[in-house]
Parts: sequence; C-alpha cells; structure tokens
Amino acid sequence: MANSGCLQIRIFLPHEILMEQPAMKVTAESKQGVFCLLPNHIDCLAILVPGIVSLITEQGKECFVAVDEGILVKCGPEVRISTRNAIQGTDLGNLKQQVDQRFRQIDEKERLTRSALAQLEASLARYFSRL
Repeated sequence: MANSGCLQIRIFLPHEILMEQPAMKVTAESKQGVFCLLPNHIDCLAILVPGIVSLITEQGKECFVAVDEGILVKCGPEVRISTRNAIQGTDLGNLKQQVDQRFRQIDEKERLTRSALAQLEASLARYFSRL
C-alpha cells in the first residue's frame, strides 16, 4: 500500500489488473475535460473518454497508460480505473505505435466478424427462401 502522501492506483481490465502502484499525481480526461488528482483531493467518480492517463511515480518519473472509455473512482488514497482496453508505456511515441497496432488488430477482427455475420445472414436468407 502507498504511504500516506501517495495515491494507490489500480487499473483493471476485464481479465487482469494492468497496473497497481503508488503515484504522487494522476492526470486523466473525462467528458468534462482533463483533471488532476493529488493525494488530498476530494473523493470523486469520473467517466473517462479514450485518452492518456499519466502518473507521476514516487520517484518522480512520469508513466502513461492509453485507456479506452472507462470509469475512474477516487476514494481516500485509492484511485481505481476500470476499462476494456489499456496499454502501459513510459514513452509517448512508443505508446502511440502500440495503440495504432492494437487498433489495426481490433479493426481486422471487426472486419472478419462483419464478413462472417454477412455470410450467416445470406445463408439464413437462402434457407428461408427454400421454405
């Protein structure tokens, strides 16, 4: 657990905890705009938009997490983020490449799914037309 001057951040994905570490500062973006959380910030809940969550670690280093839509809850020293997709990185350029690659993979899966669905619909239409 983080010391009293830190936030304890946890980022949850559907099947794993992506990150669990202390942070001195957390910056994220909601529909209302970019906001910053510090250890003594009031408790809150925010609906996140796709973007970058940045953290300042206890050592003063900045790290980044690209997140999909999600929910951020700050309660006491704990900050919990729940999202469907997220990628962690320390360099924004490298993180952008990883995000681009992940979106290409998702787009290809969606294209294949749409194609399979269209074939299934055509097959069903042929079946019903024979009845």
